[in-house]
Amino acid sequence: MSLNFHYLLKFVIIGDSGVGKSNILLRYIYNSFSEEFKTTVGVEFGAKNIEIDKKVYRIQIWDTAGQENFRSIARAYYKNSVCACVVYDISNHSSFEDIQVWIDDCTKQTAKSVLLFLIGNKNDLNDKREVSYEEGEAYAKSHKMMFLETSAKTGHNINQIFEKSVKQIAKNINNNIYDLDNDSCGIRVGLNKETFILGEGNKEEDNNKDKKRCCYNKI
Repeated sequence: MSLNFHYLLKFVIIGDSGVGKSNILLRYIYNSFSEEFKTTVGVEFGAKNIEIDKKVYRIQIWDTAGQENFRSIARAYYKNSVCACVVYDISNHSSFEDIQVWIDDCTKQTAKSVLLFLIGNKNDLNDKREVSYEEGEAYAKSHKMMFLETSAKTGHNINQIFEKSVKQIAKNINNNIYDLDNDSCGIRVGLNKETFILGEGNKEEDNNKDKKRCCYNKI
């Protein structure tokens, strides 16, 4: 079956190992959660559509490894991202202290227009909290980042991460913030800048516009 969408967006999820990045992806894509901790080796991937103002945005989400020995692999996936979700664990202050390292590492590989979203995960562990909501919010404001506290375990605010970020990206598109002719902005536009059919094109225009067609492994 063909998948119709207007814009293809590349997201990355970054942060220390164990902060819940994979479960954020799992909860959002499959509405599921795993109690078993498994280290991400390299990257994991998921995709989902969001409709805003009668336009469909397909999000490709790349969950990157947080361990240092996989950092060079993960770094390659930062490129051409329109949004980076920077995750820390509210019950682990050291993961919050590492945020700036992740931001610096990511922004070296992405366009200046990249949207940064700070996420304080595991707020179901409020009794073990080491990072206050106010501390996370203040950091986000000072670095011009969007901010939410979430729980991949309960699902709290997980959908809102992607709804809020895509709404902001849609607004930025309307305000011509991105160079949509340049892949580095992390956005691919459908044929005719209206509707793109994954794996298929407009047969009458294929020869002339083949280079503009997008697919999973090109962004």
